[in-house]
Amino acid sequence: MLHPVSAEIKLPLLMPDVQPKVKDSYLCTAFQMPRSFSSYIVEFEPNATMHTAHHILLFGCSVVGYRERDTPRAVWDCGEMGGVGRGSQYRRAPVCSEGSHIIYAWARDAPKLTLPEGVGFKVGGRDSGINYLLLQVHYANVDKFIAGETDNSGIILTVVPGISSRVTKRAGVLLLGTDGRIPAHKEEHMETECMIQDQIEIHPFAFRTHTHQLGKLVAGYVVKPNGQWLLIGKHDPLKPQMFYPVQNNLTILQGDIVAARCTMKNFRDVDTEVGPTGNDEMCNFYLMYYVEGDRILGKEDCFSPGPPIYRWHWDSHLGSIPNSIDKDASTSE
Repeated sequence: MLHPVSAEIKLPLLMPDVQPKVKDSYLCTAFQMPRSFSSYIVEFEPNATMHTAHHILLFGCSVVGYRERDTPRAVWDCGEMGGVGRGSQYRRAPVCSEGSHIIYAWARDAPKLTLPEGVGFKVGGRDSGINYLLLQVHYANVDKFIAGETDNSGIILTVVPGISSRVTKRAGVLLLGTDGRIPAHKEEHMETECMIQDQIEIHPFAFRTHTHQLGKLVAGYVVKPNGQWLLIGKHDPLKPQMFYPVQNNLTILQGDIVAARCTMKNFRDVDTEVGPTGNDEMCNFYLMYYVEGDRILGKEDCFSPGPPIYRWHWDSHLGSIPNSIDKDASTSE
């Protein structure tokens, strides 16, 4: 139980010994935050292994997708993309029914994440927009559960009270992603962009990349109105999918564009499309940032149709793409 005068507490957000029986299950469970005071998340410690959990997402919700009044920890099937969840023993419902915010993501045995000094994710209270923390776990393989095992994967949070002077900067996440298709035996670039509309300054401090099996490199950039491209970060998505520090001291302003590219290589005999299962693909670039003050971005995600419908070179917002960017985003680290 959170208390407004606690100096610091550990808050375990864990699955309550679930036992999914359907491959590629997405399960959700929610944790209610106090409305009488706000708190700040300053550290995320995974309680999971990639052999059990394909990936984990932590959302903030105004209202969760499903609740049971007399159940202390309801679990539901929250696979929102078509075809996932058929035959599941869990009731199906969305992640959030109102006010969805991505806070954190984990995959491939990434280590814990400690935010920079003075930075925290605001939750609870009457003005954060986050009344619940929502844990979503993707179980790609369920053989161990069919054999009788259960699971309590999740994230252990370090939380400090809002009245503490320890947090002076509010954190947020901007997610860029694509739809699209990767032809068999071809290399493909999956690309997306997001123009910043809010009249605020955001300061990127960490980034995370996410693909499934076909990803070779994911890179993110800031494109300035004068056409200058600045690297936020790039990484091999088949290595631990943690949040890595942004090396450059960047400030992103209204009118700037955040652009991301996933370089994919399809070694399969069939085309691969973006989708929710381990045999499908994803192209995601997460940008973690802070603001001075309390106002974060109003739009927290941007998705493109991906190839073959969308490409950077066809986007007039991006202007002329430097040859060095094409070379840089096509080479691994």
